[in-house]
Amino acid sequence: MTQWLPAALLALFSFGLWGLFTKLAIVYIDSKSALVFQTVGVLVVGLVTLGMLNFKPTTDMKGLSFGLLTGLAYGVGCLFYFIAADRGKIITVVTLTALYPLVTIVLSYLFLREAVNLKQCLGILFALVAIYLMSQ
Repeated sequence: MTQWLPAALLALFSFGLWGLFTKLAIVYIDSKSALVFQTVGVLVVGLVTLGMLNFKPTTDMKGLSFGLLTGLAYGVGCLFYFIAADRGKIITVVTLTALYPLVTIVLSYLFLREAVNLKQCLGILFALVAIYLMSQ
């Protein structure tokens, strides 16, 4: 088994729970409050991870900057995700937002010059068809 697969499967399961817990949270509290409590949960995970690093994270300036930008992009995305989940059906919202890799693929192609082959282009097309079918 490849080394990344167990972690990827745990991430998949965790993100699935995240989608469900989002909708359950906004049944009882407003979407912005739910985001605040989600952020507290992420902070707990961050503190545990910081402890795993013996409170000495790597601090290369470029890496630190991109790490902060990652957090900002995640936070903004979560804010709009919670708002969308509050206003729409979670099955459609989760499906649409789960297509975020398409944005990463396009940006990686444009800025990192990563190639996209024919098989991957077909995968992108199928993903777009899937969101269309799931939104009906």
